[in-house]
Amino acid sequence: MFSITQNGKPLSPDKYTWDAKNKVLITDEVNLVLDFSGYDEVTFNTGSSCTFKTGSECTFDTGWDCTFKTSNNCTFNTDDGCTFDTGNGCTFNTGGSCTFNTGYGCTFNTGGSCTFDTGSSCVRLPPTKDDFIENLKSGWKHFKVTKDDLLDVLI
Repeated sequence: MFSITQNGKPLSPDKYTWDAKNKVLITDEVNLVLDFSGYDEVTFNTGSSCTFKTGSECTFDTGWDCTFKTSNNCTFNTDDGCTFDTGNGCTFNTGGSCTFNTGYGCTFNTGGSCTFDTGSSCVRLPPTKDDFIENLKSGWKHFKVTKDDLLDVLI
């Protein structure tokens, strides 16, 4: 069973919608702690300043200043100031000032002032000149850029 608390107390079920069949949680509430550690493939749509503990292949659409502790293959669409501690193969579309501690094979599309501690084969979009050079040096042959990205990188 999952748990959702706000300010240390269980959140009333009338403040969120849980679709058990499709594994979708929707709420506008903020300052939540959501423990779905036994659940995979859950979709979350929440307010800001939430903390998540989940299984793999989850999708998050949240506000700012959230903390995520997840397994592999999750997708994140957040605002600024979030912290991520994830497994492999995750995709991030975030604002700035985020911190990432991830496994390998992740994709990042972020604002500025982010901190990354990642495994191998991770890509920041759009790629910078430093990203391109570093990946060439390491022998990674699958650096994906568009023609416009390449022009921006080389200028």
